[in-house]
Amino acid sequence: MKIFLLLVLLVCQLALRAQPTPPATQYTNALARYQLAYARGWVPPRAVGGPVATFTAGAPVVGATVKVSQQSLPDDRRDLRLLGAGRPDSVWQRIQRLPRVQVLRLDQHSDGPTDEIDYEYTYAPPAPALRAHVLGRQLWRGGYEFRVEYRAATAQDGRYLAEGRQLVESFAFTNAAWPSRRYADQICDGKMYGIAALRFHDGQWEDDCRTIHEFSTSNPTATPRAHRLVLPFQSYALAKGFDNCLYSVTKAPTNAPERVYRYDPAARRGAYTDWQLPAQGPENVWISAATDDHGDLYFMTSDANQLVRVSPHEGRVSVVWAADPIRKAPYYSLIGFASAGTHGNFCLDDANTMYMVYSTDGSLLKVNMNTKQPSPERIMLDGLPVRGGYSDLLMQNDAAGRRRMYLAGPHGLYQVDLARRQATRVRGGTYTDLAGCNLFGVVPPAPAVPPPTPTTATWEGRVLDATTSLPLPQAQLRLDRDEAGTAVLLSVRGSFTYTTAPGRSYQYHAQHPGYFPADSTWAAAPGPLVHDILLRPLAVGATQQLANVQFEQGKAAMLPSSAAALNKLVLLMIDNPNLTIELRGHTDNVGPPEKNVVLSQQRVAAVKAYLADHGVAGTRITGLGLGGAEPIASNEQEATRRLNRRVEFRIVGLQ
Repeated sequence: MKIFLLLVLLVCQLALRAQPTPPATQYTNALARYQLAYARGWVPPRAVGGPVATFTAGAPVVGATVKVSQQSLPDDRRDLRLLGAGRPDSVWQRIQRLPRVQVLRLDQHSDGPTDEIDYEYTYAPPAPALRAHVLGRQLWRGGYEFRVEYRAATAQDGRYLAEGRQLVESFAFTNAAWPSRRYADQICDGKMYGIAALRFHDGQWEDDCRTIHEFSTSNPTATPRAHRLVLPFQSYALAKGFDNCLYSVTKAPTNAPERVYRYDPAARRGAYTDWQLPAQGPENVWISAATDDHGDLYFMTSDANQLVRVSPHEGRVSVVWAADPIRKAPYYSLIGFASAGTHGNFCLDDANTMYMVYSTDGSLLKVNMNTKQPSPERIMLDGLPVRGGYSDLLMQNDAAGRRRMYLAGPHGLYQVDLARRQATRVRGGTYTDLAGCNLFGVVPPAPAVPPPTPTTATWEGRVLDATTSLPLPQAQLRLDRDEAGTAVLLSVRGSFTYTTAPGRSYQYHAQHPGYFPADSTWAAAPGPLVHDILLRPLAVGATQQLANVQFEQGKAAMLPSSAAALNKLVLLMIDNPNLTIELRGHTDNVGPPEKNVVLSQQRVAAVKAYLADHGVAGTRITGLGLGGAEPIASNEQEATRRLNRRVEFRIVGLQ
């Protein structure tokens, strides 16, 4: 779902984007992950490497900067979405904590692999620093965070803001391939592993269960690479994730929740995850683990009565079953008596089948994972010792891509031919569990079929106070289309929902006593849209530009397009009878400065006269002409010079 959170102001910020910009120069970072375009006069970073690239404008004193930073997200956040629950609100709260902040824009959207929050605000840092204007983009992609941010004093807006905005908006990812850190994007390699049950120490064999052996897929008979004592506990359970890390849990019969441990064999380091398995039950241990075709991890107790799934890409732990399905098999009485061995060691294939091994004789049991129903017969294997400790199974592809099943048996690793029901010993060694996942991750999954295009367009949102984010249930919201208007009802929480046919365009107007009204448009696209409307409180000292109130060059005659904005100001004054304002007139730089001051005064007078003609008492309006002293756009050509011929109003009283 595409999500928007937009602060709609009377200020026409988009007008600034109308300024034409000189030809831009392309910049690509050292890893070719992203590129930007910067205008002449901006100085690019001296080096293209490093996590931060800073562009500067102004000499000899830097007047504005655009900083691009990239960093790896922590392991516990790399699979999260930037637009997930609570995270956009945290950005809003971070901005709101700044001193005397004025939020101009906060948008949120996603294109699938990339989540993005765009923001723009001004705030007053501690003196002697000037009020700052900040606009930027925060993006999460592939387990990395990218941030592009323009920063300058608001007094420099006319000089640097348009080009800084262009630079920020030009940030784009290249087509170059680069590795994602997100779990769901990984492809499992061909390595397989096993937990060594024993080790030879000081001339004798002793229990281990902490050392992991890494086998060669092309030659399992070769001496394995040992990761000695890398687990912080003894373990019977080991699973390999699509991120090629190994996941384990203690074998201690604690009957208490236990956290899963992640070990990275490439980096040879590990740490506990936040995933916590439930209590395993009295006199039980976590005895086996495996991976499925989605990259989810499974852990089973020694009595097979509890199977738990860990979804790394979601960070979620869930119980798959709480009762052993083999109890429903006709042969259960042969393997389920009091002194029988365990059948809790298992592996999963890519057809939603679980294979379990009976530890006493190595026979195989099958469970359909879709129905949780057992196969009616056991698979008895030839070539195994009559009695022994059979401790795990693993389905794995060999170096040639052929499917192999491996069985950890008494003092040996066996390869199983399921079609012939034959087991062959391939190497010595005793292992409590085996781990691998290349059966599922050799070829990336096919792209998902896009869902059908929705037949309706739905807008869900809230009307909120822009300062406190509190709901405004008494606000009035109206949607207008083709001269037909609809009043939209708000709930007690200030929320609303409106459904229409895709392709329609609406103008909407939101108002509330004591607040600036909000006016904008909604183009109804197929599917859901979340769009909150933020109303800014009326406050003494607040200054707003009258959008589209413009004048003929060198004259005080308003253009016809000015009427709509002035009529909205008239309504604001009528709805708030105690509101008094100061009109502030501005011109371009054409002509003598002293004449421009006079012209700006005349334009203020023209606006005041319009308001008076429409019922606003003249005693509520004062005026000030500033000439061309405070431009907001370039004066080099008429297309942008006209934007400087404007009138603003500042609130001077509310009583």
